Amino acid sequence: MTSNPVLSPNHQAAQAALAAAEARFIANNPLSKAQHDLAIGTLPGGNTRTLLHTSPFPLAMRQGKDSYVWDVPPPRTNTPTPRSSARASASTACAWPTRAPKPTCTRWRAARHHTGRRRVVVFSGGYHGAVLGFGDGVPGVNAVDREDFVVVPRYNDLVLARRVIEGVEGLAAVLVEAVQGAGGCIVGGREFLMGVREAAREKGAVFILDEVMTSRLAPGGLGVEMGLEPDMVTLGKYLGGGLAFGAFGGREEVMRVYDPRVPGSLPHSGTFNNNTLVMSVGKTALGEVYTPEVCVEFNEKADRFRERLEGVAKGSRLSFTGKGSMIGLHFTEDGTEDITCGEDVKGKTTQDLKDLFWFEMLEAGFWVTRRGLIALILGTPDEDLDQFVEAVGAFLERHKAIMML
Repeated sequence: MTSNPVLSPNHQAAQAALAAAEARFIANNPLSKAQHDLAIGTLPGGNTRTLLHTSPFPLAMRQGKDSYVWDVPPPRTNTPTPRSSARASASTACAWPTRAPKPTCTRWRAARHHTGRRRVVVFSGGYHGAVLGFGDGVPGVNAVDREDFVVVPRYNDLVLARRVIEGVEGLAAVLVEAVQGAGGCIVGGREFLMGVREAAREKGAVFILDEVMTSRLAPGGLGVEMGLEPDMVTLGKYLGGGLAFGAFGGREEVMRVYDPRVPGSLPHSGTFNNNTLVMSVGKTALGEVYTPEVCVEFNEKADRFRERLEGVAKGSRLSFTGKGSMIGLHFTEDGTEDITCGEDVKGKTTQDLKDLFWFEMLEAGFWVTRRGLIALILGTPDEDLDQFVEAVGAFLERHKAIMML
């Protein structure tokens, strides 16, 4: 999640290549265009999730299996690339099933009720659900209770985080991701996260770890791997085994605010709470598919894959960040490699090169998110990963006049 994109060096050449790639996309996908035109008649912009909209129109997929997707006829296989979530690991807390969307609001309301305070500290670049995004260092336009959030201007800056946390009156909670997913797959350092936890506890605030995306990166999630012991944790996505799922849990004294036997407790309702089908599928996925052993092996494989991409991109305007199966790609005017927060690339992101990459990877048979998030799919064949690395190298060579430093 980066803002303020800039024009790439040699902008005219980049724009010419991008215009040609977009023209080929339009010519090669008339049936997806027709499907999108039909959708526009029913849905605003023909879209059900604006974050994933791609111009000039999205591809319409007719089938998916394992790590492959097929677009609408005539059949054409889009060889898989890291795209969707993998399965993931178990929780550390006594997780409490909730409705399908991320239980973001529920957790900080619990913290407010537990502490009797309202303010919540978050971090620039953080994303905790559709109504809690802080990509530009401020609450998003559709954020709820905007005035109650205090945003730390830089992720991974412990000195600054401590100063902000210590200065907030009426602090109920500190909410943080161990890896900022939507923020570009930027990894939080252990010292930073431990320091944030301690600063929160010194203020008597609830330390909330968002593991909706990161819990698949290690058995028990990154909270267990790093020894963070959060007061509350949020989970979701893959844990439902492909079905809609969300959960949160925490220390008994915090979760007690939902005990219906206690006068003044908070209500916790939802049509899909403790859905038998979701719970059964999730249990099977974790117990038989994404076991701790599989989790470790899969994420080690993903780390090696990212390291290969980093090697191919060396000396170019493309760089990679991430941990395990969560990988972010960044195009910057100076090829910034050491990215510890979104502010490191703010004002340097070259959107035209990122868009060109997306179109040309699609032509090569690989589907990645246009915003630059790669989430490796469990079971992706090694040969497909090899081919993706080769495709990235070929892209950089083909456009070396605009891509190389």
